[in-house]
Amino acid sequence: WYHDNLTRHAAEALLLSNGQDGSYLLRKSNEREDLYSLSVRGKDSVKHFHIEHTGTSFRFGFNEFSSLKELVMHFANQPLIGSETGTLIVLKHPYPRKVEEPSIYESVRVHTAMQTGRTEHDLVPNAPSLGTKEGYLIKQGKIVKNWKTRWFTLHRNELKYFKDQTATEPIRALDLTECSAVQFDYSQERVNCFCLVFPLRTYYLCARTGIEADEWIKILRWKLSQIRKQLEERNTTLSS
Repeated sequence: WYHDNLTRHAAEALLLSNGQDGSYLLRKSNEREDLYSLSVRGKDSVKHFHIEHTGTSFRFGFNEFSSLKELVMHFANQPLIGSETGTLIVLKHPYPRKVEEPSIYESVRVHTAMQTGRTEHDLVPNAPSLGTKEGYLIKQGKIVKNWKTRWFTLHRNELKYFKDQTATEPIRALDLTECSAVQFDYSQERVNCFCLVFPLRTYYLCARTGIEADEWIKILRWKLSQIRKQLEERNTTLSS
């Protein structure tokens, strides 16, 4: 959960979009070379706390640790920290630097929320990986079979499409838990097309390049595999 040169703004964006209450990460402070910042999500905001590296130890509040390992062990035991408002925040979920993600595509950002065990070696996944992707695709209309460019965003289990990148309200949000298949489509006159199969409709989409179409197909298929995996685990738990 040490993110090196992650900026304050980026840390807030990560924790607010993909984290949960108690998610935290460590990064270099922008203020001084000997300072680190512990960024922690509490409710709908992110607080930042300084950790000072003295050269021989790490100082956090009234605590002093002789090594990074000792510091990590301390945070693995879910301590409480107080903000300037007096609110106590429990450090529950270290936000890992190395995340579960399909290595075959670099443009996809996938993050995994984690929960702590008693030591840093006991960290186990606590939430499904959150694959995100966005970009323009050309979509075929439902009734009039014309093609229009739309801005698509993939977040959690929803694929939304908007009139363009500046639009704030989506035209539609597709629930991927209802999608049965994603595959290349060669039935259209256009190239670089693929389709998403839903019970009541099949959506036909085209990308600008074959590589871009391949990226969308890979992340969507991976997303469907995660959904099926969660469903199987839930059914196994219920049946037991």
